[in-house]
Amino acid sequence: MLMEEITQSGIVAGAETSRASPNPSVVGDLILHEFHSRIFRNARMLRVWLPPGYHDPENKDRHYPVFYLNDGQNLFDRATAFAGVEWQADETADRLIREDKIPPLIIVGIDHAQKDRVKEYLPYRSFNPPVLRPQGKRYPDFLINEVMPFLYLRYRIARGPENTGLGGSSLGALISLYTVMDRPAIFGRLLLESPSLFVSNRLLLKYSRAFRQWPEKIFLAIGTREAGRPDRDEQVVDDVRELEHIARRAGVKEDRLLVKIDNGATHSEAEWAKRLPEALTFLFGKRED
Repeated sequence: MLMEEITQSGIVAGAETSRASPNPSVVGDLILHEFHSRIFRNARMLRVWLPPGYHDPENKDRHYPVFYLNDGQNLFDRATAFAGVEWQADETADRLIREDKIPPLIIVGIDHAQKDRVKEYLPYRSFNPPVLRPQGKRYPDFLINEVMPFLYLRYRIARGPENTGLGGSSLGALISLYTVMDRPAIFGRLLLESPSLFVSNRLLLKYSRAFRQWPEKIFLAIGTREAGRPDRDEQVVDDVRELEHIARRAGVKEDRLLVKIDNGATHSEAEWAKRLPEALTFLFGKRED
């Protein structure tokens, strides 16, 4: 299962070269792995962003929290992001780490599967979008049994749910929610940006009512102009509010769940980038005594 390794900071695995990035869109060390999945029988990029100080000799025995994010090509680089708009995950994490608002952590962007993106991110059959043979039920195995072991061998990643986050936007958020429900107690940090809860006749929302093992920290956000039509805008906000109420009824208090209804925000990478500093700080930030 392997793999060319490339970096956008000029580092090739096993070689000592300058870490000054030639790509003005990327801050810090971004290492790319071409990853082949046996479960999905396809290939994609894994984009591994390393925090400041990762390579310093005094940190050689240090292990770092990790945040897995779907649609990885949209996170770090304008050249690969949808419509040329990235989440600025590297700039944001670098700044928050240097300001001591979050601990140093590794961010892993998992690229989607191009034409098979919708199939992989949907666990149930859907008529809007039309997917009659979804593959999303394989996603937890893909992530937990393929991607995570691959990275554990190559990077100093801390174990345990308190050190492991998962998230995404739109359908990437939907499959993140499905994964934490399907495999509870693995991911202790969950980011749900503009989750597509309406798909498959809101089936995942329905199943979430019986779920009890919610992650320790959840950031849930939606804009009020995501659908572009007043009735649909109202419905997607209502879906997020319902998910909030479900989690609250399961005992998830305010210190564990932060919900943002972003007035006027649309369904776009730019909006998710704007909310990322607050999301990272809530999910991974140092607790104030």
